[in-house]
Amino acid sequence: MAYIEDIARHAGHTVTLRVWLHNRRSSGKIHFLTVRDGTGFIQAVMSKKTVGDEVFLQTGHFGQETAMEIAGEVRTDSRAPGGYELDVSDLRLVGQTRDYPITPKEHGVDFLLDRRHLWIRSERQQAILRTRHTVINAVRDFFNAQGFILADTPIFTPAACEGTTTLFSVPYFDHATAYLTQSGQLYNEANAMALGRVYCFGPTFRAEKSKTRRHLTEFWMVEPEMAYASLEDTIVLAEALVTSVVARALDERAHELNVLERDRSQLESIQAPFPRVSYDEAIDFLKDAGRPIEYGDDLGGPDETLLADKFDRPVVVHRFPAAAKAFYMKPDPARPELSLSVDVLAPEGHGEIIGGGQRLDDLDLLLQRITEHDLPQEMFEWYLDLRRYGNVPHAGFGMGIERVVAWLCGLEHVREAIPYPRMLYRLTP
Repeated sequence: MAYIEDIARHAGHTVTLRVWLHNRRSSGKIHFLTVRDGTGFIQAVMSKKTVGDEVFLQTGHFGQETAMEIAGEVRTDSRAPGGYELDVSDLRLVGQTRDYPITPKEHGVDFLLDRRHLWIRSERQQAILRTRHTVINAVRDFFNAQGFILADTPIFTPAACEGTTTLFSVPYFDHATAYLTQSGQLYNEANAMALGRVYCFGPTFRAEKSKTRRHLTEFWMVEPEMAYASLEDTIVLAEALVTSVVARALDERAHELNVLERDRSQLESIQAPFPRVSYDEAIDFLKDAGRPIEYGDDLGGPDETLLADKFDRPVVVHRFPAAAKAFYMKPDPARPELSLSVDVLAPEGHGEIIGGGQRLDDLDLLLQRITEHDLPQEMFEWYLDLRRYGNVPHAGFGMGIERVVAWLCGLEHVREAIPYPRMLYRLTP
C-alpha cells in the first residue's frame, strides 16, 4: 500500500493506491483517471488492453468520487502533474458514486457552503486545510521551542472577557448560565502566574452580528501569556511568531501555495522587525487619506487595509485609546488615556491577525474598570486574586488562526480557512 504524497519513492515499482476518482476523460481504448487519496492527486492511465474489457467498461461508468483500489506501475513523466503517472494494471471498486453534486462547473458560494462536507474534497480546499495544518504545527513548535507551557483554558466560562454583547449563553444544568469562551486570556494570566510563560490553543466564540469577510462566530486562537513582561516583550514575541509561521508555510507548503496561485514573493520578504505606527500616527494618516474616522474610534477593516498597504510586511499599531480596549488593558503611564495595547495588521487587505498588550496590574484600577464595564465583580474575584497575591507585570496576545491562514493562502474570505465555518447565518453542515 502506498500514498500519493510518497509516490516518487516508488518510481519503477508496482504499488496499490486506495483512492477516489476526481476526474475522468477517455480517448478510444484509454481512460485517464485523476485520482486522490487525501495526500495528493495523481493521473492513472488505464489501457483496455491491460485491464480487459470488463474492468475497462465498468470504469467508464464511474462517477466523480467513486472509491476504488488501483494497482499499477509508477512511471516518471515530466508532462504529468507532479511528474509521475500510474499505469493501471488492476482495479477494484470499493464504493460507487452517482450524481455527485459538485461538478467542475462554477457553483455559487452558498451552494458550496451548503455542501462544505463535500467541498473540502476539492484540490483547492485541500491545499488550504493542509496549509492550516502546517500553521497550527508551526505555532505549537514555536512556543514549545521557546519554553512556553501549554495550559488549556475552559470553554465554559461564568462571565465575559471581551464584552457582554458578544457572548453565547448556554444553560448550565439547573442553577446557572454559562458562556462559550471569547478568549482564554483571563485564565491564561492565572496560568502565567504559576508557570511563567504559557499558551492556550483552542476554539473561541464571538456572537458578533458581523458579515464581513474577516469574521467567524467560532474560530481558533493561540494565546501566549508571560509573567514579568511588558508591551515591548509582547511585540517582539509577536514578530518572532509571525515570521516563524510564514517561513514554515513557505518551506512545507510550496506545492499547496502553487495550487492556490499564491504570489509567494509577498511572503518571502517578511522579516522582523515590523514597522511600528502609534495609534495617533495611524489616525493622522487615515484622516489625510480621506477616511471618515475620528480620534478615539477603533480601526475598521478598510482602515486597517489602507494603513497596511503602506508597508511590505505586517505593521504593528500600538497604544490605542484605553476607552476602545477591554477592561483588563493597562494604561500607558506616560499618557493614561492610552493603553499599552498592540494590533498586528497583515498586508494585502487581511487586517488584524494579532491583538494584545500589557495587562492591568493595579488592583484598585481593575476594580474600577470592572464597575465601569458593568461586569459582575463576584464572577471576577478569582481574577482579582491575581493582583492580591504575587502581582507582577504581565502581557500577552491572541493570534487568530483563520486570519493567518487566509493571509498566507491569499483567500478572499476566512470561511475557507476552517473546515466548517460558523457565521451569522450559517450553522450547517
